[in-house]
Formats: sequence, C-alpha cells, structure tokens
Amino acid sequence: MKVDIIELGERKAKFVITGVTPAFANGLRRAMVSDVPKMAVDYVDIYDHTSVLFDEMLALRLGLIPLKTNLDQYVLKEECECKGEGCALCQVSFTLSAEGPCMVHSGDMKSSDPETVPADDNIPIVELKEGQKIVLTAVARLGYGDEHAKFQPVCAAGYKNVPIISVSDRCDLCGTCVDACPREIYSMEKNKLVVGDMYKCSLCKLCVEACDTGAIDVSTDNTSFIYTVETDGSFTAKDMILRAAQSIKDRSDKLGEFLEYF
Repeated sequence: MKVDIIELGERKAKFVITGVTPAFANGLRRAMVSDVPKMAVDYVDIYDHTSVLFDEMLALRLGLIPLKTNLDQYVLKEECECKGEGCALCQVSFTLSAEGPCMVHSGDMKSSDPETVPADDNIPIVELKEGQKIVLTAVARLGYGDEHAKFQPVCAAGYKNVPIISVSDRCDLCGTCVDACPREIYSMEKNKLVVGDMYKCSLCKLCVEACDTGAIDVSTDNTSFIYTVETDGSFTAKDMILRAAQSIKDRSDKLGEFLEYF
C-alpha cells in the first residue's frame, strides 16, 4: 500500500491510496465516520429559557456544536471506573447564561475543561430579544458516530477511483474535448493535446462523447482511490485519519486472535 498526500490542512485533507481493494477503501471511509469517538453534548438541564425556540430545539443545537476532543484524557462512560455515573474522566460540564438583546454563540459556553471547548466560537445558537434569557448547564461525553450523527468527527469523508485517461494516435487535435471538459483538464500546447491533473477528473466522460474519432478513453484504477476528508474541528484531519486507520488495525488484530482458537 502506498499513500500520496495531495493536500493536508488543519481540518481538510486530500490523499491517494494505491494498492488496496475497494473493500478496504470503503472500510477506511466508514471508520472515519463511525469508529473515532468524539465529545458532544449529551444532555442539558435548562433552568430558565424564554426564547422563541422549544427547549428540545435548543438542546439539539447544543448537541450538534463540534467540541475539541482529547482522547488521551477521557474514556467512554461504559469503560469508566465510575460505571457510567459520570465523573471528570468521562464527561465535561458546560454552563451557558445570557440575556437579550443578543445573539448567543458557541463561544458563550463555559467549559469545566479549558481544552474541551467548541471548535468554533462563532456558531449561532439562538437570538434573544429584549427581556429574553437562557440559563442552563450541559454535559458532554464521548460517543461513536453509529450511535448519533453528533458524534461523527467528519463533515465529509468520500473517495473515488483514480481516473486513467488515455489519448491514442487517432486524436485529430480538433480541440472539442478541451471545451467539453468541465474541470479544464485538457489543453492544447504546440499542436498537441496535453492531459493535466487527472485527479481532478470527475469521470463524467464528456470528453469521450465529444471526441468523434474515439481517440480518448477514460477508465478507472480499481486499486487506487482519491480521498477527500473534512473534519468538524473536533480533531485535526491528520489525527482523525490516523485514528481511523488504527481502529481498522485493532479490529483485524482482534479477529486474528479470535481465529487462533479454531
């Protein structure tokens, strides 16, 4: 297996994996979505709330706010020594108190852990008019994406096969394929058709349809995949991808140990 990094930012990554099966490619995508636990608000105690939102809507919005997560500091509630009762090792408390007129943002949430805070401070929660107020406490815990979408650490995680574009000698250099390509992959240079960045190809095959001579062929490499991943800010893109890959390895190790008994 070979990995080539195309783009690696704080929250977004694009990379190519070569030499794997489609099953492995999809397994890594699913691991990013469901196998990396993250913090999210799980329940809310509302003491005063006079905005136009229902209490349930307010709690839902709080639950969907991405929280920065340190997996080396916290454990799942079901694995904690407190046996799920809730302690500083498995949950984080937040307080929110505001009075209108104002727009309440995620940055107004005060955390009991300075490292476990909203990934962005400018996420709007609710607008309070004159005389309206909110007073509440919330508790966040670790959870997996297959339990609820609020525990998914990615906004987007997808992949596609690496395109293979072939231009034969039958190309008459008419330039119709250049105009037909929506990603502007082709260009004419010195009376020659030049194929640019093939990774940008969406496999629409409009260039093939536009070429009357059939000189262009677009296919896919079934052992190479281009991933595009974007996190919600709870983890860096690099950390999230590595943890997803580690979860696959841990699962395969456990399966190997289990099969040794047979």
